[in-house]
Amino acid sequence: MSDTDTHDDAPNVTSKDLQGERQLASRSATINRPAQELYAFWRNFSNLAQIMDNIVSIEMLDETRSHWVVKGPAGQTYEWDALVTNDVPGREITWTSDSQADVANSGRILFEEVAGRGTVVTATIAYEPPMGALGKVVVKVLQREPHVQARRDLRRFKQLMETGEIATNVRNRRMLEEEGK
Repeated sequence: MSDTDTHDDAPNVTSKDLQGERQLASRSATINRPAQELYAFWRNFSNLAQIMDNIVSIEMLDETRSHWVVKGPAGQTYEWDALVTNDVPGREITWTSDSQADVANSGRILFEEVAGRGTVVTATIAYEPPMGALGKVVVKVLQREPHVQARRDLRRFKQLMETGEIATNVRNRRMLEEEGK
């Protein structure tokens, strides 16, 4: 790299060249399950709607491409196609959104087994909030910023993987049906 070339060629999620309003969120959780099992669940992206409350839908286009629709602030939805850029079975999945994304983003999820304790799952997401600085304030006020979402999503992932269900105080459709309502 020459002195005049300042481009960082690292993957977007690890790049130190975060231009504009790009934000970085990283969270970890220790889950008492084997890394391969957690990886397999996550790698089937359609499973993520079970743990991420902002997901409207994820459609697999092929082995490495998927189309995402997510809820945003004020009832808006955002869409993008994501491309898996690195896939190490049982260990890591890295992705980036395409250039037409409503919300430019990239990320990495790591699965690191810890002897006798399960697996440390680390989710790192880089994104550009819609509407720049104003969008950053709006998602923060509405608790939709990726720092908060990642923490909540990993907590739900841990619950589902360790207990088979996600604890909630909301009465879901199945509960209402059992009660005859």
